Amino acid sequence: MTIRVALADDQAMVRAGFRMIIESQADMAFAGEAADGEEAIALVERERPDVTLMDIRMPRLDGIQATRRVASQTRVVILTTYELDEYVFDALAAGASAFMLKAAPPEDLIRAIRVVASGDALLAPSVTRRLIEEFAKRPEPRVRSARRLQGLTERELEVLKQVAGGYTNAEIAARLHVAESTVKTHVAHLLDKLDLRDRVQAVILAYEAGLIDRA
Repeated sequence: MTIRVALADDQAMVRAGFRMIIESQADMAFAGEAADGEEAIALVERERPDVTLMDIRMPRLDGIQATRRVASQTRVVILTTYELDEYVFDALAAGASAFMLKAAPPEDLIRAIRVVASGDALLAPSVTRRLIEEFAKRPEPRVRSARRLQGLTERELEVLKQVAGGYTNAEIAARLHVAESTVKTHVAHLLDKLDLRDRVQAVILAYEAGLIDRA
C-alpha cells in the first residue's frame, strides 16, 4: 500500500527538502504542497492524503487551526523548529497524531509517517515528557482520573500502560506476546470505554490516574 503524503510549510526550501525525502521512499507518494493553512485545507480536501505534514507557524491560517479543520480527513504530523514550541499542546489538542522537529534525521520523519499511517500516534520522547508535565499541573483530582479506569479489563490496563510508555502497536504486541491485531482491538476498546479521541489523550489520562510513575 502506498502512503500518500501532503506537506504544508511556508518555506519553499523546507518543502523541497521534505518532498525529496518522501519521493525517495518506494512506499510513499507526494500528494502536493501548501504554503499556508488555507492552502493546506484546500489541498487535503482535494487530494485526501493519508498523512499531512503540517508546520505550526504559517501565514493567513496557522497549522493549529488548519489541523483542527482537516484532522478528520487525514493523519496530521506537526512539524516545528522548536522543541518547546508553546503551540505544540494546542496542535495535539486540535487532532494531530504526531510531533516532529524539522531538525530530526530523515529516517525519523519516514518512521513517523509510517507509524501514523498505520493508525498509531507518535511523539518525540522529550515532547511526551513535557506533555505529561503540562497536563499533570491540572487540578483534576487523581482519584477522579483513576476512577475512569475501573471499567477496563486487566489486559486493557496493561495495554494502556504500554501506550503511555510510548510504544507502537507492533512493539506492544512483541512485549505482550500477542498479535498486533489483538493490540489494535484492545486500544480501540479502551479509547472507546474512556471516551478518548486518541493515544495522546490516553497517555495523559494514564499519568493523571497514577497508572504510570511521573518520575
